[in-house]
Parts: sequence; structure tokens; C-alpha cells
Amino acid sequence: MVRIRGGRSAAIRGAAAGCTLLMAAAVTGCGGDDKPAAKHRPAAMAGKSGAALPVPRGRGSKVPDDFNGDGAPDLVLDDLVHDGLGDDAGIGIVYGKKGHGLVPGARQLLRPTKYAAPTKGETPAAFDSEASCDLDKDGFTDLVVSTDPPFDGQGQPPVPLQILFGGPGGLTHRGVKLVVPAQARFGNDWPDQPVCGDFDGDGSVDLTVHASGGRLSFLRGPFTRKGAPRAAGKPLTAPGNVPVGPAFDVDRDGYDDLLVRRTSSGSSPSRIVLGGPQGPARSGAALPSGLGLAVGRFTKGAGADTALLTASGVTLSRPGAPALKATGTAITTGDFDGDGVAELVVSGGASKAPKILPANGRAAVTVTPEAAGTTQVLQATDLDGDGRADLAVRTYRGESTDTIAVYPGVKGGSLLAGKPQVTFSTAEF
Repeated sequence: MVRIRGGRSAAIRGAAAGCTLLMAAAVTGCGGDDKPAAKHRPAAMAGKSGAALPVPRGRGSKVPDDFNGDGAPDLVLDDLVHDGLGDDAGIGIVYGKKGHGLVPGARQLLRPTKYAAPTKGETPAAFDSEASCDLDKDGFTDLVVSTDPPFDGQGQPPVPLQILFGGPGGLTHRGVKLVVPAQARFGNDWPDQPVCGDFDGDGSVDLTVHASGGRLSFLRGPFTRKGAPRAAGKPLTAPGNVPVGPAFDVDRDGYDDLLVRRTSSGSSPSRIVLGGPQGPARSGAALPSGLGLAVGRFTKGAGADTALLTASGVTLSRPGAPALKATGTAITTGDFDGDGVAELVVSGGASKAPKILPANGRAAVTVTPEAAGTTQVLQATDLDGDGRADLAVRTYRGESTDTIAVYPGVKGGSLLAGKPQVTFSTAEF
């Protein structure tokens, strides 16, 4: 899922074709004619004077981040630029069209007054997306959000996470509070930092949630529509306090694995935690400190490699791999040319233009944003269904103006189209 994250959990996510476990800033339908639109033709979002397009109805799919189940990934956005909606404007959803990509006019604003479950009659002030996955196994992606329920500071705080369940019309129902059974909790920290994955290999999506004191709450799916897991045991011991998603089967054994950072600091060391019948309970490879870390397939037929972003560049875990020169603060990946090998995207820092670094030694590709300002990489995932990852970036100009642009992946050394296929602003929400 392409998304901007904020709120209490400061979740770190990325989505990519061929690589999905990240320590980096990172997110990801519409009915009608299935004929693909002309390539690289910007599509304006319906303006304030015109009605937005209706959310199309789907029948369910296995596509990630497909809230309305029509077979096309959708885009989630936090921190919308919008005057007059208070400190938290809500969460924006832009729906996609199968074989086409995002359709900015088919959009939805999830405001906490309408979509958040109240606590003691109080509507949450914070409402931020955290994770997306099909928790109830009905073919529609669900959205996990963080809130700020009232708490007097005594004992265990309430669970701040809520689930908005997807359906044929998208995210249409008010959220329900995630149930973390008492036996699965430990300590007095907020139970947050949710990560989706099939950690026990039973075919249903589970959740891991931070507990405290180096422990994780492991909630087995599928979940009920009241937010309760199928089962939950005692918290699992972990090599750190910050689980990071999305999950990724690092060792290809059929169980999803996840990254756990020692602390929430930006350069904290981390370790891969391996899934198994008991969930994410086995410690895997230790990973050093860095500004960002990505795990993915950077060579054909190989297992997972790690790419560590430091102040001097990117270091790959593959034996004999040369260091890649890069300047930035965040890293994500995507298979932009569809050859089965992931490329690295470095963004942030002194260089405002994101750079794509092929791990096979080819020349780096600079992404030139459509607008001036501070650019943030949102997502690298296959939005139009052509087998190649597309890159979604967001450029801020001040506090009330932004531009989101989606660049399609292409075959060959250029990796990305020179012009975006879609551009729009979150101000239209």
C-alpha cells in the first residue's frame, strides 16, 4: 500500500513488486471501460466545483491494498493538505482501475467523526493509517488505523488501533476497536506498531503488535468483524521493541518474517524475526545501524538480500557486492522494469530528487518531480497491472499545497517513464 504515515506509531512501510520488507519511509478500483488510458497523460482530479466519481463496486480479489475488491490496488494518504479541517483532516483513499492505475476522481475522505469508533463518547482527534491487509479473509483489504483514546496514565492504556473493514464499495463502515486479549499483552506501553503477515503459515493474515520490554503480541487471524483475533497466546520475546512491516518471507519457507528494530531511533540496529508454526518467534540475521534498511530479491533466483542505507551510500549483504553511492535518509524498492529483480529507491536528505539505484551495476536514474518543493517517495508497487512497479511521489510546497505524481515503470535502462501518468493534489479531498 502506498501511504504516508504519521501518528503515535510512526509506522515505516513500503510496498514493492519483488521486495516488501522495509525500514524506510513508504504507501499503495474503478469500474467502467477496461481499455487502458493513453500512457503518460496526466489526469486531473475532479475539482471542488465538480462531484467526485463514485467508488466502483468489486467482488473481492487477492490484490494487496484493494479495499473495494475490484482487482486494482488503491492508494492511502495521511497528512492531507486542506484548510479548514482542523489538525487532522482524515485519511484519503484514491481508488484504482484494473489495467489502468489510479483514478484520482474516485476518492474517499475518511474523517474520524464519521469513521472512527468513539471511546466513552469521545471521537478521536488523531486518525492515521498504519497497515492494510485482508484480516477477515473475505477478499477485501482492511485498513488498520491508530487513534488517541483517552487515558489517565494509570496501568495499561487502551488499545489505540481500530480496523476499517473493506467491502464491495470500499471502506464504508465505521471502524471497530482491535481486540488484544489480556493474555497477549505485557507491560504498560501502548499496543501499537501493527504489522500484517501470515506468520504461522495457515493461510490467514495475522497481526503482530508492540507489547513492551522486548515483546510482541501475536494475534492469529482471521479476525472477526468485531476486531477479535482467532487466537492469541502469551507475548513473544523479541530482539527489540519496534516491529516493522510489511512482512516478507525472507528464507522462502512459507512463513512470513518481519523486521524488529531495537529502538524507535532512526539509526537503530535491527534483527529479522522468522515466522513459524508458533508465529514470529525465532531470531534471524542481525542487521547493523543505518538510516534505512530494505530487504528484497536483488538477484534472480536468490534468497533475500539486505540493503543498508548509511551516510556514505548503500551496502548490499550479497557477498562481493559493491557499495552503491547515494545520499538520502530513506530507502525503498521496486521492480520497475519487470525483470524479477528489485531496484532500490533512495530519497530525502540534501538531494530532493529521488534516485533509483539498480543493484546490478547499471547507472542510477534520477526522478525529476513535476513540481518544485520537498519530495517524498510514497510507494513503489504495480498500480496498473503490467507487471512493473510504478513510483508514486509527493512534493510539498509550503503547508497547504502538494502534488502527487505516479510514474509508470518501463522496460530498459530508463526504468521509469519521463512524465507521470497521473498527477493530483490531496487538497481536493
